[in-house]
Amino acid sequence: MISVALRYDFRAQKPGVSRDALWSEGFAQLAWADSIGFDRVLIPEHHGSEDGYLPSPLVFAAAVAAKTKSIRLQTFALVLPLHDPVRVAEDAAVVDVISQGRLELVVGTGYRPEEYAMFGRTLKGRVKVMEESIAVLRKAWTGEPFEWRGAQVRVTPTPVQQPGVPLFLGGVSEPAARRAARIADGFVPMLDGVYEFYRDECRKLGRDPGPPGAPLGPVGVFVSEDPDKTWRLVAPHIAYELNSYRSWLASSRGEVARPITDFERLRKSDHYVVVTPDECLALAEKLGPYGRLTFHPLVGGLDPEVGWESLRLFADKVMPRLKSVSEDLH
Repeated sequence: MISVALRYDFRAQKPGVSRDALWSEGFAQLAWADSIGFDRVLIPEHHGSEDGYLPSPLVFAAAVAAKTKSIRLQTFALVLPLHDPVRVAEDAAVVDVISQGRLELVVGTGYRPEEYAMFGRTLKGRVKVMEESIAVLRKAWTGEPFEWRGAQVRVTPTPVQQPGVPLFLGGVSEPAARRAARIADGFVPMLDGVYEFYRDECRKLGRDPGPPGAPLGPVGVFVSEDPDKTWRLVAPHIAYELNSYRSWLASSRGEVARPITDFERLRKSDHYVVVTPDECLALAEKLGPYGRLTFHPLVGGLDPEVGWESLRLFADKVMPRLKSVSEDLH
């Protein structure tokens, strides 16, 4: 069945909803979504953002784990080279124990020099650091002693999931996809067209690449009986989020991004979509059985009631019909 996910980063443009309200509503939405069958929450990581972007994905995952029973917890993505890998191994193991085996780590190298500087590091050599860190995680989750930087290390408790927490690489390039085939449990493409490189490399290595890659689809979905009205409410928040990412990426390249100001043009880009229940079902069919519908109900500090309205409409008029759609796709 197609995956149904939520995403939270808790950034909020000003003026907007209070940060306390965003966090409390986010946890309320997650508990509700867990109870009705959403299968995954996506938990990102960025640092030093004045809008309050979530910097601690594993801490947040632990809190969600304690408030839910079945929803899987996926970092999306943890910037592994910024962290001590032994500490990550310990924290991830504890989250996996708290959640009774629901954690998934999607890791990446990151791209913002400002974030690396915060931790006394540089972007140079970050791919090598990530590969070394993944090797440490693998050894750590065995529970057996091993040597790391001249010291004996032993990580306990071990994760519930064995031989360890599922470990995926996120990426946008052919090298990232092929690297995932060599050292990770899977690959999470962040651009269409790169999954094929992962599949090709897996086959060269004699590995099963798993299910075929699905179209990425929108980064956020809202369901509405009046899409035009809802779009007018969410568009400024979506533009704020996308402009922030564009600015960060351009800055990392020494460039200046041109901000998005045309909301109708943004709507046609399909980064975010506001759809009727029937259109949401059609989107699920287009994405296929291995696709994902992702909801970002608090995007950019959006009024939580707007997000709740979308989620409840999806639950009432789309979810009951999703199973039959998925069966038809298979």
